[in-house]
Amino acid sequence: MDVSVIVPLLNEEESLPELCAWIERVANENNFTHEIILVDDGSTDGSWKAIECLRAKNPNIRGIKFQRNYGKSAALNEGFKAAHGEVVVTMDADLQDSPDEIPALRRMIIDDGYDLVSGWKKLRHDPLSKTIPSRFFNWVTSKVSKIKLHDFNCGLKAYRLKVVKSIEVYGEMHRYIPLIAKWSGFKKIGEKVVEHHARKYGKSKFGMWRLITGGLDLASILFVGKYGKRPMHFFGTWGSLCFFMGFIISVYLLVSKFFFDKTGFTQRPLFLHQLMTRSPFAIPRCQHSMRTGNEQSCPRQIPVSAEPEQGSGCNQPFPPFEPFAQAHSSS
Repeated sequence: MDVSVIVPLLNEEESLPELCAWIERVANENNFTHEIILVDDGSTDGSWKAIECLRAKNPNIRGIKFQRNYGKSAALNEGFKAAHGEVVVTMDADLQDSPDEIPALRRMIIDDGYDLVSGWKKLRHDPLSKTIPSRFFNWVTSKVSKIKLHDFNCGLKAYRLKVVKSIEVYGEMHRYIPLIAKWSGFKKIGEKVVEHHARKYGKSKFGMWRLITGGLDLASILFVGKYGKRPMHFFGTWGSLCFFMGFIISVYLLVSKFFFDKTGFTQRPLFLHQLMTRSPFAIPRCQHSMRTGNEQSCPRQIPVSAEPEQGSGCNQPFPPFEPFAQAHSSS
């Protein structure tokens, strides 16, 4: 099969017939054997009924339905699993991406040898709530990844089939797929200026909230990509640094107490700082857990409605701590 076109969608009932007819026309004009995979990400309108009607008329159309909204990344990931085409093209369902770009994108993969080609919406027809976060993350991701792309978040991309079968996309990481592909060993990544249309139906599903979620996902990708197989290089470095700083503070306090300073050892701000950074309440809890000897029998997850089992050391409450009450009663 020449091309698989994956279209993640959410409440795009009106645009689906026009989009599928457009893709079908381009594929037939170029004699492509093809499939159109429509992934319904929990739509609440008639999108799934529209997909069923389109499937009944065109055997090249396949549909995947989510019971609820899981996000664009999950929709793309399921589409990647179902794809069979030599080249996989992704595009949005809002008619802003042009299917006329498919032949040129495919040529760049097949003839020019690219692993991934990302579209660049050089002239955009989007509101500021989409363009501002997009430009910020494009700049940050380009600097961090050393990948020279102008539009990481463009929905119109083309992939070699081996690429989509080698990566996993989750969370909101669809905007960083070129970075994920690079860290998976696919380093020949290109870019093509593509036509971008104004939205014809409905409204955008994204907004300024992407400033937060996008930044967290970028941090996750950077951590997993660099320390996924050697996490102690990260945690061990910071742990050693904290231990070294604590050791230096302890030596300073001891020397200050016994040789130079008349101030009490426990009255120094650094001593109080050490007490606050350590959790004194964690020590009795850990000791109590060790005394029970049943920590391995604790379930990983306990339903909210579940009642604690009688006699189970894991579910028993910690003993009360009442030193002041005892001292008062003895007096």
